Amino acid sequence: MSLFIKAEDHNLVEAIVREVITARWNQLKPDQKNDGFRENAFTPKLVVSISARHVHLTDKDVKTLFGYDELKKMKDLYQDGFYAAEETVMIVGPRRRMLPTVRILGPTRAETQVELAFTDAISLGIDPPVRESGKLEGTPGCVLVGPKGVVELRQGVIRAERHVHMNKNEAIFYGVKDKDRMILRITSDGCSTTFENVLVRIGNGLKLEVHLDTDEANAADLEHAEKVELLNANCNYKCHASAA
Repeated sequence: MSLFIKAEDHNLVEAIVREVITARWNQLKPDQKNDGFRENAFTPKLVVSISARHVHLTDKDVKTLFGYDELKKMKDLYQDGFYAAEETVMIVGPRRRMLPTVRILGPTRAETQVELAFTDAISLGIDPPVRESGKLEGTPGCVLVGPKGVVELRQGVIRAERHVHMNKNEAIFYGVKDKDRMILRITSDGCSTTFENVLVRIGNGLKLEVHLDTDEANAADLEHAEKVELLNANCNYKCHASAA
């Protein structure tokens, strides 16, 4: 005998499943739980970070721009294995508009990518689309200038769409899968803002972290936020975590 679930009942089924999983999680001993969660409650630690303009380079472009093979690490980023490099480049747009010292982030990638906020793009005279990282087909290019050379990109400039990194356990908590969309609610004095369509990116070893660009963060006055919540709209905002 087969069981068929009507489309309109799907959200109710999801909510029931999440309640069962949460109840089971709360019965576990602290040493049975993932280190990314607090010991006494099934609540992921949420971090919201401001992603300022930056560049990802290929090995070849590192060599061209700086004259050596490896980037020099300045500091680690929140996600393990990622870092801000000591190196910066000048980005040159149409009509010689430029941003003089844009940070390189490591490690290197298979394709060079420039990530800008909307106001950065206006300053350069470029109109990049909002894209998921790595989706560069049909995007505009620019010129990168380093101390040892110049790289002319035919494509690779994007406005990175807002997104959240999480591991599989955190995805179970929220009831989401890779490429789903979530809601980020920021409460701040006079600037409370709700961001929809936050792209979900799930991977092993990732930490729960939302990335907003500088324009988005400034619009919501993130620096002075009183409360930040990540929400799953499909369970009536019941499945959520707040920033610590």
